[in-house]
Amino acid sequence: MADVYSMDSQLLEAFMVDVFRGLGVPEMDARICADVLATADRRGVDSHGVGRLKPIYYDRIRKDRIQQPVTRLEVVRDFLATAVLDGHHGMGMVIAHRAMEMAIEKARRHGLGMVVARNSTHYGIAGYYALMACNAGMIGLTGTNARPSIAPTFGVENMLGTNPLVFGFPTDESFHFTNDYATSVTQRGKIEQYEREGKTMPPGWVINHRGETETDPAAVLRDLVAGQAALTPLGGIGEATGGYKGYGYATVVEVLSAALQQGAFLKQLSGLDADGSPVPYALGHFFLAINIECFTDTAAFRKTTGDILRELRGSLKAPGQRRIFTCGEKEYLAWMDRRAKGIPLDDTVQRQMITMRDELELNGYRFDFER
Repeated sequence: MADVYSMDSQLLEAFMVDVFRGLGVPEMDARICADVLATADRRGVDSHGVGRLKPIYYDRIRKDRIQQPVTRLEVVRDFLATAVLDGHHGMGMVIAHRAMEMAIEKARRHGLGMVVARNSTHYGIAGYYALMACNAGMIGLTGTNARPSIAPTFGVENMLGTNPLVFGFPTDESFHFTNDYATSVTQRGKIEQYEREGKTMPPGWVINHRGETETDPAAVLRDLVAGQAALTPLGGIGEATGGYKGYGYATVVEVLSAALQQGAFLKQLSGLDADGSPVPYALGHFFLAINIECFTDTAAFRKTTGDILRELRGSLKAPGQRRIFTCGEKEYLAWMDRRAKGIPLDDTVQRQMITMRDELELNGYRFDFER
């Protein structure tokens, strides 16, 4: 097996659809789930693509049995511009997709639409849902809590999730503005990627109970699960470089992902019961769609937003730097590149794909990297 192999993105997505179907996910839901993961891979966000198919979805459904392949989505409350959903531990991508659809529908009628969800599961790349609003000509906002990972400023205990706070703005350019990232310096998927690639992490990403930084990704992943280490918030350790700001934003996401929908929060999201056995994660999400036409002409908004981004990219560059990027641009460039070259799959992901294929008896797939 080659260390890295590039696969056509459509073939990879078809395989993921069949894996989800093999797990008992209904056809249309399987296509949504696979599209979310494939979008991450196509945009160069390898930490949230096919590399998470086995450990985050496949194993939680098939091995741990803490996630339901068939999603029973319950509307708990439904008012003019708002709704509360209960996902009953179904597929997070399906729950999130329907929630943002509802938010967009409400925004068309009322100018704003906000939908929150509880008892959900990992919903993949957060930017996917902000882009749904952008593609509908609206502003999109989403966030989710997650299993405890981040230590509060001046603390060393993992309390908050990586808690992304993501905005999407439609523009007059070839790509939308999306700031899709965690409120920690890094996130667990990136550390998993470092482990797969045999890399050492930069100092300052993780702090242990002795207040020291850790850089071995394998040890960090073990220590995070054991509660012996924590990710640092955006800004890093302490207050000197603004770590309190990331801590504050992570807390905002925690509140909006738990208090409005009366869902689980902080240590309740560990995925483990008192004796260490796996239990559902019971995550919460929120989704906001803003109808631009209720404020101004959509084309004018797109142009003004595009003008802002173009002026930023055209500003004075630091010595030795050739380019300034704006949010969403690198992902667009990755999409263009991978459309031609395919999705890179490292050795670990290749082995995972073979395992899932064989266990589910998806006999129609024979991968070139097996030669």
